[in-house]
Amino acid sequence: MRLTIVARRHIVSTLVCTAAFAAVLVAAGAEKGSKASMTLKANPAVGFAPVRMVFTAELKGDDDADLYCPAIEWVWGDDTKSETKTDCEPFELGKSEIKRRFVIDHSFDAPGSFKVELRLKQKNKVVVRGTTTVNVRPGIRDGGLNSPQTGECSAPPLPLRRPPCGS
Repeated sequence: MRLTIVARRHIVSTLVCTAAFAAVLVAAGAEKGSKASMTLKANPAVGFAPVRMVFTAELKGDDDADLYCPAIEWVWGDDTKSETKTDCEPFELGKSEIKRRFVIDHSFDAPGSFKVELRLKQKNKVVVRGTTTVNVRPGIRDGGLNSPQTGECSAPPLPLRRPPCGS
């Protein structure tokens, strides 16, 4: 899924689905008219419970004070969230470095469809956000893939040993 949102004073959104790529592009304009965009990807975007997924966000745009040293909030969609806030020196245009890449992993223990959101915040104001949806399918302990509980198998069993030569 790819979702593009462009914001200045009004929000305009477009939804474009693609089957192979679960990424979200979000652009949010600062009040001064500058634009920032964030790409959020999950790897893998689909898995079997329990699954550990790695999320990577890339921030692009102007060197804006609103993007400098933000509080980072990840909302996982499974009733949990993670927050990080660092103490930084005051912003100086042309000198202060804006972090452009955010990587974190999260484990989903139960099956479901989860909307994951990354929010970069200044005080209580969200300056840029990105979202993506990941799907966690039932694993073996949930009666899913290759489960003795369902009697279903996703692939034929492998032979336990190789037949002798010449047979």
